[in-house]
Amino acid sequence: MKIVAVIPAYNEARTIRDVVLRTLDQLSEVIVVDDGSSDGTAAELAALRVTLISNPENLGKGASLWRGFAVALAEGADAVVTLDADAQHQPEDIPRLVEAWRAQPGRIVIGARVLDRDKAPPLRAFANRFANFWVAWAAGCPVTDSQSGFRLYPAALLKTVRVAHGPGARFAFESEILIEAGRAGVRSAAVPIATIYPPRARASYYRAAADTARIVRMIAWKLVSRGLDLPALVRSLITAKSEA
Repeated sequence: MKIVAVIPAYNEARTIRDVVLRTLDQLSEVIVVDDGSSDGTAAELAALRVTLISNPENLGKGASLWRGFAVALAEGADAVVTLDADAQHQPEDIPRLVEAWRAQPGRIVIGARVLDRDKAPPLRAFANRFANFWVAWAAGCPVTDSQSGFRLYPAALLKTVRVAHGPGARFAFESEILIEAGRAGVRSAAVPIATIYPPRARASYYRAAADTARIVRMIAWKLVSRGLDLPALVRSLITAKSEA
């Protein structure tokens, strides 16, 4: 099985080299998508055996992930692991995601930040729980940590799923792909990981007002276009309870 890592990066010069080196210890093929960085992010990858894709300008996380997926699939990947470049995810957990995927090869595997939850800022924790409910409803199945960027996607899903991935998608992309996967019968599996907020971490690129509004509009449209799809809500709640 060929598993490729895709790491989107925007102005991550302080952390990208360490994240990539640790990822290379777990997987032999790593794709970094430099999303129009201006801080020398790409230069930090000098002499590392990675595939570097450079966006001509900042296109957002969704567009960057999609470009990375396209290259990984063209190289024959059976699955793609995604993780953020800001050191909030531990590459050493990749084998655990791979093991979960091999046990349930049809599923998306999410590195769910359920350990040390008290380390998460209260507003972030609330927003994540709020998003989980709505994403699960729209998907028609339970979702644990819908906002985690540490995931394993089966190649078969990436070849068929239809998700908005242009510059306007940004952070809504990761929610929408879970929704469209769920509607296609592809559920997610959760692997518990630590909640990490590194000291002196940069400010989040997530724009609270604009990005939240984008995600809310996307989910609202998907629900309204299906007449709210109350059976999907019931399925998400019943299966979530049975799997708890």
